[in-house]
Amino acid sequence: MSAGLVTLGETMGLVVQSQPGSLRNGEAMAFGMGGSESNVAIGVRRLGLPATWIGRVGDDPPGHLILRELRAERVRAITVTDPAPTGLMMRWRPSGRHARVTYYRRESAGAHLRAGDIPEDVIRQAAVLHVTGITLALGPEPAEAVARAVAVARAAGVTVTFDLNYRSALWSEEEAEPALTEAVGQADVVFAGETEAEIVTHTADPLRAACALEEIGPRQILIKRGAHGCLARIDGATLEQAAPAVAVVDTVGAGDAFVAGYLAELMNGADPRERLRTAAAAGAFAVTVSGDWEGMPDRGALAALESTEPVIR
Repeated sequence: MSAGLVTLGETMGLVVQSQPGSLRNGEAMAFGMGGSESNVAIGVRRLGLPATWIGRVGDDPPGHLILRELRAERVRAITVTDPAPTGLMMRWRPSGRHARVTYYRRESAGAHLRAGDIPEDVIRQAAVLHVTGITLALGPEPAEAVARAVAVARAAGVTVTFDLNYRSALWSEEEAEPALTEAVGQADVVFAGETEAEIVTHTADPLRAACALEEIGPRQILIKRGAHGCLARIDGATLEQAAPAVAVVDTVGAGDAFVAGYLAELMNGADPRERLRTAAAAGAFAVTVSGDWEGMPDRGALAALESTEPVIR
């Protein structure tokens, strides 16, 4: 039996400023959770495919919240309870147009992920193993965990997908380039934003970047371009997909929703055009809702995105 999507990484507690404004004024805060890999797992699960997340959490309120939310979303969570606290990220909103994220993750539970935490039988049963550059940047042990999972997946013939997901708060571009390049070479499918792709390819042109990534090894490369949709190189062909026009509420999580849409259709055996349409629609729907993962659509939500009626009765 396939485990569907399997992914691993750090999920953190999330404290978000509820309304834009200066924190000096004592703005209210909301508490939740977020993490790229678990976001993708939730997105895939909502689209009807099995999903498993592997990680470490602390025995604390953020850790308990993470496990509760994943169970509620029917994502299988394989976790180690770590003596260190679950990491936190704070999202400030100084204005309605800008946000800033601060991480408190040094020596956190998630940063202690190691190769021994990876259940190899689960990896071998997966349809897709999805990893990101975030986990590579957390330190030597999380990077070794990713390497082990990828090695097991490749030996078992499991599709390996990699999202560059560069985080400047974790490492510099110079530090990231060799690690990201190596990970691209080990993947079958690669996702990257335009500026992320430039770290590896040294070109800002999406098509040139996609072709340069393709030369490293993967057969499917998707350059995420936000409101401009995406450009892809899939099995030697160049494809472009426009993004649906929507009213933007919050762009956080849109890239993860895009990835989830693509991977769900990949596991469903859909053709490249259908994969890209679903990916773009999922990313567009996500920006209409606040939150890291709350806007991940299900199939009904994707269908509603095409409706011109604001209220469906």
